[in-house]
Amino acid sequence: MNLSDAVTLKQMRALSAVARHGSITAAAEALRLSPPAIHSQLKGLEAIVETPVLQRTSDTAGSQLTEAGRALLEAAERIEVILSQCGGQVDALSRGQAGKVVLGVVSTGKYFAPKLVKRLKTLCPEIDIVLRVGNRDDVIRDLERHAADLTVMGRPPRWPPLETEPLGPHPHGLVAAPDHPLAGKHGVTAADLASQTFLAREDGSGTRILMTRYLDRIGDGQVFETVEMGSNETIKQAVIAGLGIALLSLHTVMDELHAGRLVLIDAPGLPIVRHWFLVWPADKPMRPVTDRVRGAILELNGGFLPE
Repeated sequence: MNLSDAVTLKQMRALSAVARHGSITAAAEALRLSPPAIHSQLKGLEAIVETPVLQRTSDTAGSQLTEAGRALLEAAERIEVILSQCGGQVDALSRGQAGKVVLGVVSTGKYFAPKLVKRLKTLCPEIDIVLRVGNRDDVIRDLERHAADLTVMGRPPRWPPLETEPLGPHPHGLVAAPDHPLAGKHGVTAADLASQTFLAREDGSGTRILMTRYLDRIGDGQVFETVEMGSNETIKQAVIAGLGIALLSLHTVMDELHAGRLVLIDAPGLPIVRHWFLVWPADKPMRPVTDRVRGAILELNGGFLPE
């Protein structure tokens, strides 16, 4: 017997009311219906389950449930509890108090993204924050497909249409091993850099784009030797090992600079200071839960960024 396809909430609530108030008349008064309406609901319920759910008491002053009726009443009570819980969840979602938000972060930001997510979980404990990390092309693709609700990145692209808010400064500089010939040298020139090997991220990386533009600017079109590597961690270790120098986000090398495993090169035009931005699709209405997380991130005023 598949009751879910036939039994209605009105029938179950009529049964609950009779059980609670003791008679069809009292149940009708409580539900602000007529006794015939309550009787009709119960008759319909009995037709579905093919057995009586109600019987008159011996003094005919009231009604009581049959064994089948009590089984249905137990189910009705569970349904009411589930609906009440669901109503609370829906209300929380509508007010932005619960739900899931996908936060995209470019790979350079993975060094502070966990700290940001931890802060958000404290500020918005009922909201599930899902972190997606990728290179610039990855996060732009996610924005185009609406696979991310909010994204932290550097220079926003022209496409897709985005809304943006600045989060804080994002400095970049040239780093080298402490024993590198250019380490500690003041007034490093473009000619000094021309003989160096530059370690760089893959095409599509925001850091790679910035490095290419910087070298084009100081070298006036000169070609610099570049070795491509797949991650900032690999580049850092290669620089520490003396395989070359690298233009990197200083937010990715703060620990190494503080520990003396890397040093900054005093080259022209450095550091390059860009900004971190919080971006989201402009062509999609923002859900209340996303708006709450967006507000929480902006209220942090860049406090999650490395100093």
